[in-house]
Amino acid sequence: MIFMTVKIVKKGDKMLKTAATVKTGVLRQTGAFILSAAGGFCLAGTDIAGDASFLNISLAGALGLPLSAAAFIGSLLRYIADGSVARSMVQIAAMIICLISKLFFESENDPKYSGITTAAAVFISGAAVSAIVGDLLYKLVFYIFYGAVSGFSAYCLAVIAASLNRRLVLDLSAPLSCAYAVIYTLVTASLCSVKVPYINIGIIMGTAVTVTAAYHYRCSGGVICGALTMCGAFLASSDFGMPIIMMPAAGLLTGYLYKQKAGTAAGFFIGISFALAVFSGITADSVYRILDIIFGTVIFLVITPSFSDKWVLAGGKDEAAAELIGSHLGFLAGSIETVRRESGRIAEVLARNADKPCDLEINGGKICENCHRRLSCWYGDIENTRRGFRKMSSLAEISRENFPYELADCLHKEELTAAFEKSAREKMTAKLLSLRFYDSQKLLFEQIRITEELIEAAGERLDLRYSEPVSKGILARLEKYGYRAKKAAACYNSRNRLLAEIYFDVEDAPENCLRICDLIADELRISLDFIEPVRSEREVRIRLFETPPYALEAYGASVCAGHSQETGDTSAVFSDGTGISYVVLSDGMGSGREAALESKMVVSLFRRLVSSGVNYSSAIKLINSIMLAKSDEEAFATLDAVRIDLDTCGLTVIKSGASATLIRHGGQVMKIASPTFPIGIIQEADTFARDYDFDENDIAIMFSDGISENEYKFIKELLLSSDDLKFIVEEICAKAELFNPCVRSDDVTVIGLRVHRSEKSKI
Repeated sequence: MIFMTVKIVKKGDKMLKTAATVKTGVLRQTGAFILSAAGGFCLAGTDIAGDASFLNISLAGALGLPLSAAAFIGSLLRYIADGSVARSMVQIAAMIICLISKLFFESENDPKYSGITTAAAVFISGAAVSAIVGDLLYKLVFYIFYGAVSGFSAYCLAVIAASLNRRLVLDLSAPLSCAYAVIYTLVTASLCSVKVPYINIGIIMGTAVTVTAAYHYRCSGGVICGALTMCGAFLASSDFGMPIIMMPAAGLLTGYLYKQKAGTAAGFFIGISFALAVFSGITADSVYRILDIIFGTVIFLVITPSFSDKWVLAGGKDEAAAELIGSHLGFLAGSIETVRRESGRIAEVLARNADKPCDLEINGGKICENCHRRLSCWYGDIENTRRGFRKMSSLAEISRENFPYELADCLHKEELTAAFEKSAREKMTAKLLSLRFYDSQKLLFEQIRITEELIEAAGERLDLRYSEPVSKGILARLEKYGYRAKKAAACYNSRNRLLAEIYFDVEDAPENCLRICDLIADELRISLDFIEPVRSEREVRIRLFETPPYALEAYGASVCAGHSQETGDTSAVFSDGTGISYVVLSDGMGSGREAALESKMVVSLFRRLVSSGVNYSSAIKLINSIMLAKSDEEAFATLDAVRIDLDTCGLTVIKSGASATLIRHGGQVMKIASPTFPIGIIQEADTFARDYDFDENDIAIMFSDGISENEYKFIKELLLSSDDLKFIVEEICAKAELFNPCVRSDDVTVIGLRVHRSEKSKI
């Protein structure tokens, strides 16, 4: 008995019903509650344009019920601390109305609903308080405007909150950029009104944001953030706005120092701000604002080493270029499909219209041309003669016994027999050639179809965010240590995990990938893993990825058939480097070395194609085409694969002629079988692929056709009674011969797998 143990550790990010997940969720909710309360506390009591700020009301209206209550509690504490409860009755009443509406009417956090509710709450509370104090008509118009602005702010905050719930990233691409701009301006205005001796908190924050945007996102980032900061300061007071009226210009000029030393950018921003203040006229307020700018640039210097575009998404040219390339590749795939269809139709028309000479006329012309009875046979008795010729044409072999009686008086029976037998052989040969041509034509069209799918898949928009700073940092780090990388591409996936691809010329490829991984991990200060390099004719690609929180554990056992020394089954466990792992099992035709050759070819081709970036469906079709065309001898092999997304714990079962797979999930065992053909039998690959629910500590069992269906009940009992993966696999393998009624045994391979939390994700 041969045993095989394979363990692969991968990590990702999905909420599961486990103690670790519950703990993470509680911590996340607690943090959000504290931040909401702090936001309400900081925004309460601030002013915008000389009137009480409405941002704390908008915050309470935008968030869900628990976080809305936190914002209300924080605001109330601030009003009590300031002794301004009586003066803030409109704000307090508006937040109470928002809470009541969420408690009884709100079924989901719809941004439009949040905006309308907040606007209505502000108007109702303002009108009610004004009516009580006796100046309703005077204040009514003001509260209509106040409510509209509050509602719009709540809508923007709700849009931002929904975006952050989907993905913990500041998405500054359109249309979310408008919402962020509105909220940033209002927050700046509110913080500018906070009374602190000698400094202005709003301008300090705005300066830090402006310099950071100019340094990381060039001139456009500096101009936009500088202008929004200036607008926020003017909303608070013209006394705050006038001294920094040139901040957009300072941001623009600082943007030209993109990716220079941070100290250089900070010094330049301070210097240019001071120079612009001199040109515009220095006042006492200008001196204090220069002090604010200095404090803001100090904050920039502190946060810059930790800044990462992992948490900020700013749409730009890369996004537009990706969209254009995807459109071009999609159109190219459609054009190839059109060519394939037109070629197929033309081939059918040509086949129908091909001139097929009649052997009756040919043989009749040859044999009967010089016969003196020609007129008698072909004019006097033409129907009888034609009937006899048709009978001869339908015979594969002609003898004296089956010679047509209609031609019994023919003087050239031997010549006629030889001619029609020759025609029969030629027709048979032509038919065989036609069938072979038809098979080759179908194979060619199938290969063109695969090309279409590959091009179309290459043009699909992937949920990845390219990171130029990380890509350049990887190249710089490798160059520093003497590695000549051709190019590097780093990006973040939808779960905010870093993926990086590094390409080398074949002659420059490093021998030790672990060294490369360690260098990049030290540079980025994150834990990284890697897969084995993939080689093309001219390049070598190394793929690194940030280690996710899930691990795949796989254990396999094999038994050779009879007295064979080599099993015909081949298996592999591998990752494509994006957080997707595969467990693959192939059973070759028969057993022993010849079967092993076929199964190894299928597994190795599947692994290479998938690791190179080909989706599994196209990979199977391409392998099927290769198996059909590689030789005249019949050769096929099954393919059984399980695809596991370790970011989401999703499981996909893929089968081509393979045995059933058993999955233990939710306390039940499910059998997954599909009546498909193995790879290498028919031109069009017959593939079964379906997604199934799969959670942490669930178990899936794969096996070759050496396992009889009689053993399934025993396997089910094992899965329900034990969690020991190794014990389950070895027991199934050991009992295979007892449950198999066949006299001739077959190779047996059993693979068990499950997903569990990795050690690094538990930290």
